[in-house]
Amino acid sequence: MDINFSPNEARVIGCLLEKEVTTPDQYPLTLNAITTACNQKSSREPVMALTEAEVLDTIELLKSRHFIQEVTGFGGRVAKFQHRFCNTEFSTFQFSEQEKGAVCVMLLRGAQSAGEIRTRTNRLCKFADVKEAEAVLDQLAAHPKGPFVVKLPRETGKRDCRYMHLFSGEVDVENFVVAAPATASAKSAVSEERIVELEEQVATLKQDVAELRDMLESLTS
Repeated sequence: MDINFSPNEARVIGCLLEKEVTTPDQYPLTLNAITTACNQKSSREPVMALTEAEVLDTIELLKSRHFIQEVTGFGGRVAKFQHRFCNTEFSTFQFSEQEKGAVCVMLLRGAQSAGEIRTRTNRLCKFADVKEAEAVLDQLAAHPKGPFVVKLPRETGKRDCRYMHLFSGEVDVENFVVAAPATASAKSAVSEERIVELEEQVATLKQDVAELRDMLESLTS
């Protein structure tokens, strides 16, 4: 797979994939909206502080590679942008809703367990359980046009393996294997999963509020 997104490129594509589903009324996105999405403090790892100039440079690079296109005809002079990364007429990749959701959150947040991906895609797609999420991730890892995902070795003391996308090139597995305390128990693993779920619910609520605020500001400006 001849794709090697920089961190900024992965963040921009991930944001466009996300907002296409979560805020369809505002999609395609303006440069300002993309910058705001890239710099969100919730649902992003790591948190970034990109300038509009940096985001525009990234958009231009992605346009030159045909992953983004500028669109017109939305009743305004402000340029808007949409992805051509997947599931469009000119896209190389055609993913299921679940595959697209999993790829999106990995582009936005890096390596994650199947349980984390299941929870964090709740606004993008639905997984019946963690096993279904694992099955979809394994499909991406064995995809005939891929692999698009790699399953990382289980960390010491951790219950679950994590998965990482390969759209930014090959993964140095050793960088992701960080030893965890050997005393970690199954109980603490369950508690950790519950904490992740609660954190995601709070992050989703914060994101909803921020998007509503942006909509109100656009209506009154």
